[in-house]
Amino acid sequence: MSSPLTSPATTNGEEPLVKKQKKNPSQIPSLPDDLLVSCLARVSRLHYATLSLVSKSFRSLLASPELYKTRSLLGRTESCLYVCLRFHPERNQRWFTLSLKVPTFQNISSLKPNNRTVASKNKSSCNLLVPIPTSHNPHVADSLSLVAVGSNIYNFGGLDRPSSVSILDCQSHTWHEAPSMRVKRYYPHVNVVDGKIYVAGSCVKPKSSNWMEVFDPKTQTWEPELATLGKRLTHFINKSAVIEGGVYMFGDDIGVVYKPREGKWAEIRSREDLQGFEVPFCVIGNVLYCYNWCNGIIWYDFKIRKWMHIKGLDGLPQFPKYGFVVRLVEYGGKMAILWNKYSSGCKNNKMIWCAVISLERRNSKEIWGKVEWVDEVLTVPVSCETVFALSATV
Repeated sequence: MSSPLTSPATTNGEEPLVKKQKKNPSQIPSLPDDLLVSCLARVSRLHYATLSLVSKSFRSLLASPELYKTRSLLGRTESCLYVCLRFHPERNQRWFTLSLKVPTFQNISSLKPNNRTVASKNKSSCNLLVPIPTSHNPHVADSLSLVAVGSNIYNFGGLDRPSSVSILDCQSHTWHEAPSMRVKRYYPHVNVVDGKIYVAGSCVKPKSSNWMEVFDPKTQTWEPELATLGKRLTHFINKSAVIEGGVYMFGDDIGVVYKPREGKWAEIRSREDLQGFEVPFCVIGNVLYCYNWCNGIIWYDFKIRKWMHIKGLDGLPQFPKYGFVVRLVEYGGKMAILWNKYSSGCKNNKMIWCAVISLERRNSKEIWGKVEWVDEVLTVPVSCETVFALSATV
C-alpha cells in the first residue's frame, strides 16, 4: 500500500503520471510578422478595414510598407475605390474607401429585396464605404483638381493655397506635401498621360508659358509646358479628359486637344461632335463614358462621331430624375457608379448607392455592360455632398 504522502507510482518502475495543464491562450506564441505579412498580402484589400479591428499589431501591419512591397511582388495589387464627401457646414472633406462588411447570421437573414438591390438572386455583396483613418484632410478645391497615380491621390491648388500640392498615400492613409506648383491655380484641371500629371488653366494671367505645367511623380519635379492654343481657353476650363494619349479640354466656346507624346496642339472645331460630354464622365479603355439624365449612361464613338447607348445593364436601378448626384469612376477596368437616394423613412438622411459594371466591346458599334453588384453603401445626412470619387492602385 502506498503512503498517502507520496504520489502513486505506476507499475514496471515508470514515472508517476502527471496530468498535463492546458496552456493559457495568451501564452501561445504569435506568428512571426513576416509570415503574417505574407498571408495578409494574399487577402483582398476590401477586407483590410475589418482585419484592422483584430488588434493594434494587425493595424500596424496593414499600414506597413513591407505589406505593400509584398503585394506588389506577388502581383496582388488591385484597384481601390475612394470617395471624398463634404459634410456641411464642415469646411474640410472626409475620405472613405470601399470595403466588405462581414455579415452575421442575423443580418444575412434580414436581407430582403425591398431594402437591398443586388444583381444576382439571393446574394448580397455586402459592400460599404468606411472612413479612412487619417487625421489631416486638406481642402479639395474642385473635383477636377484630384487625380490618382499608382497608390497616391494628388490634390492641386485651392482658394487658400493655390500653389499647394497635397498627396494622400493610399497605403498608409497619410497626407503629405509635394513640391508646389510654379503658378498659382485656383480650380485647375489635372490629367495623367504616361505617368506624368498635366495641370492646366485657372491662373490669374494666362500666357502660353504658364497656362500648363507638368509634374513628374517619380522625380517630384515641375516643368513648364508651352501651350500654343491652351491660352485661348482663357483661365477657365469646363471639362477635360485623356483619350488615346490626348488631353481634351473644353471652355465655353472652344475645345483644344494636346498630345504630349507628339508635342502638338490642335483646335477641336466641331464642338457638336462631343455634344453630351457632360460631368459626370469617365474614360475606360480609351472610351469616353458619361451620364446624361435624358439618355442614361452613354459612350462616344470617335470613328463615327456619335454617342451610343450601352447595351445590357440588367439589374441597374433607374436613377431619380431630380435632387441627386451621379459619379462615374474607372474601377480596375470596370465602371463604378455612385448616386444618392433620399430615404423614404427619414427626411434627414439619404443613402449613397454604388454599382459596379463590367464592360465588353463585342464589335465596333456595341458595348455591353453587366451589372456585377448594386448596394447601398453609406447613409449620410441630406446636407452631405459627394465631392469626388476615383480609384487608386494599391
